[in-house]
Amino acid sequence: MKIRGLDQFIQSLDRASRGGMKRKYEQWLEAMGFEFLDTIQDEIIRTKTVDTRRLLNSYQKGDQDNIFSMISGSLKLDVGTNLEYASYVNDGHFTIDPSKNQDRRWVPGRWKGERFEYDPAERSSGMLLKFQWVDGSGFWDNAMAIFELMFERSLERKLQQWIDEEF
Repeated sequence: MKIRGLDQFIQSLDRASRGGMKRKYEQWLEAMGFEFLDTIQDEIIRTKTVDTRRLLNSYQKGDQDNIFSMISGSLKLDVGTNLEYASYVNDGHFTIDPSKNQDRRWVPGRWKGERFEYDPAERSSGMLLKFQWVDGSGFWDNAMAIFELMFERSLERKLQQWIDEEF
């Protein structure tokens, strides 16, 4: 009995098992990481979250505050930021820590137009913060929801493309 294409199919399986598929998957996963960074940046801009651009810039590969790592062995990708205040901007926060039993706090610095520049060495000027809640923009949550849909669709298309190419 002879099955047409069986030898080619076995060769394709052999080629895929020697790392060809893994390399393609790694490249696709890295591209997805870049896509996620773009999605986060788009949401930061859309929600008008940034004024200093530090948060926006921290979501690009190579920025000192960025997290973008791939572990080839387990095919894991981490994307994020090391900026301490990113979660406050996303989730919301109190202007003063409620556990300190204060209703106001002095922050040293200076105003330049409508922007405030924090300067811990400044003694003669600053701003007074009153205890209040600041709503978060939800930029991360929005980006995650968008990206999950994009990731699922992209993975389905990519898997079909790999199957078509390899088999």
